[in-house]
This record gives sequence, structure tokens and C-alpha cells, in this order.
Amino acid sequence: MNVPHDNDIYTLHRGTAPLLVSLPHDGSHIPDELAARMVPSARRAPDTDWHVSLLYDFAKELGASIIVPRHSRYVIDLNRPPDDTSLYPGQNTTGLCPIVQFTGEPVYLEGQTPGEDEVLARVDHYWRPYHEALRAEIERLRTTHGRMVLWEGHSIRGSQLPFLFDGRLPDLNLGTSGGASCSPALQQRLQAVLEGQIDYDYVVNGRFKGGYITRHYGRPPLGVEAVQLEISQRNYMDEDSFAYDAGKAAVLQAVIRRLLMATLA
Repeated sequence: MNVPHDNDIYTLHRGTAPLLVSLPHDGSHIPDELAARMVPSARRAPDTDWHVSLLYDFAKELGASIIVPRHSRYVIDLNRPPDDTSLYPGQNTTGLCPIVQFTGEPVYLEGQTPGEDEVLARVDHYWRPYHEALRAEIERLRTTHGRMVLWEGHSIRGSQLPFLFDGRLPDLNLGTSGGASCSPALQQRLQAVLEGQIDYDYVVNGRFKGGYITRHYGRPPLGVEAVQLEISQRNYMDEDSFAYDAGKAAVLQAVIRRLLMATLA
């Protein structure tokens, strides 16, 4: 099919394979009126999953569908439940409309945090359209192929974020909601790829087990499997300047390609 669908909220590339790559934190746009209420450091959208759409662009060659939002997670976090229930109870995290950065610093100037009505309005304007498109594409692929895989592509600063985790985050962090969001066979194939490569250390269902999208949409008995890959950004970019490193990225893309091909096996 390969028909792009663009609007102000997201871009959807519709592919032909039973694979949908969702990149819910790739967006970095913050509307001017909202940025004016934020502290200067937050206006850079530092907690963006920088360049993941560039990392995964090759997936179109495999026939994958790809959905990418335009706006920053600071506008709304598409990988959080609409009622803002914590995904990791007892651990520091950020919410549906984050008011703290990954460093623990505030997002907003004093007195400028969004109230309940504003949060609900953002859910309606930004969150629901993305998830409606996500559900529709999942169903299209599942109906066409009988089964499909939803691949959640994420990245994060992996060197120093004591607010979220201790020490250094592994290079590759595979999450399957403790094995609940995909079949044992798929998880085994993915682990075999990770075990067979020598460039990166990895963990399966460690600190990042999969966010709302992985947990909510992954229903193996119904033919929908979901997997999250959280990548430490040091492996393909400069974590301070956010600059993309094409040389590093090429090595990483070779591993991601093998992982995606394993989902299609």
C-alpha cells in the first residue's frame, strides 16, 4: 500500500508487512504559547527520543508501517494511559503531561503547570487521534495477515539520569511486559539476535519493561504482539548536543534490522 497519511498530530506510513513501528516520543514540537510557560531548559524538549524516526526509516524497506507524532512528550506523553496511572509504581517517572524533566528539574515556570481541564483538552486534541490511528493500523494489519507485531521504538539518555535509574543504562533494553505482550517464541527469537551480536550490552525486561502502548495493545492470543526497544542514545548520537552520529547509527541499525526481521520470521 505504502500510502503516507500526514496531519498536524502524526505522520503514518502504511506498509504491507505485518509490522507497525510506533515512535511515540520522536516528536519535539512545542507550540509557542506553551513554550512560553516553560523553563528555558525545557523549551529544548531535551527528553525527546531524538532521531529515532531516522534510525528506523530503513524499516519501510521491510514493508513496515511507521507512525510518528509531531509534538513533544512535554505537550502530552502518548505512551502513558489517559488516566495517568503510574506505569512503574514506587519509582520516579514522568506523567501524561509531564511537570518534571528526566533530570528532576521542573518543566514549567512557577504557577504555569497545566490544570485538570487543560490535561483533558490535550488528551482529546493530541492523545486520542494518535491512538485511534494506532488502533486502526493494528487492526488493518492483523486482519490482512492474521497476526502482526507492534514495535515500540524508544531512546533515552543512558549515561546519567539518577532521577530515573542508578548508574549506566544498558545499550539495548528490550521490554515485553515480562513476557505478557508477545509470544514466548517471538521473545526467544529477539533474545537470540541480542545474544548473537557483540557490539552492545542488553537486558530483557529490566528497568524498562514496556510502556502503556506495549502493555495495552499487546494481545498475543488475539494475534497482536507488542515489543518495546529502549536504546541508550550514546550509541547513535551525542547526548549533550543531540547531534546525530551517522557512523554509530549505521552499526546500530544493522542490529535493529536483524531484530525487526526476527519479528517477521
